[in-house]
Amino acid sequence: MVVGIGKISLHLSGNRSLKDKRSVIRRAIDRTTGRFNVAFAEVGAQNTHDRSLLGMAVVSGDRRHANAMLDRIFEFVERNVEARVEQRSMEFFDVGVPVADRELMWEDFE
Repeated sequence: MVVGIGKISLHLSGNRSLKDKRSVIRRAIDRTTGRFNVAFAEVGAQNTHDRSLLGMAVVSGDRRHANAMLDRIFEFVERNVEARVEQRSMEFFDVGVPVADRELMWEDFE
């Protein structure tokens, strides 16, 4: 199993308050999670009205698939969010042994 972690740093010009910013970020998260099977949250710069750091996570059985999923999510955010993307990054973590390579046991779920 592969867990892909993505981070996007945004600059939100024109926002005059945290309330304005949170409205933009909430729409971005709702649109993205409505389109993709992804966990998504604001994870940094939460107390500034003109910047945001968004984090996301995807799970896949294959690293290439997780990478492609994050690429599509990044492109969607860049096209659909009322902000300028300043930076984006990805990390991948291999977790456990693929089930197909061994017998699945009840202990695996404890």
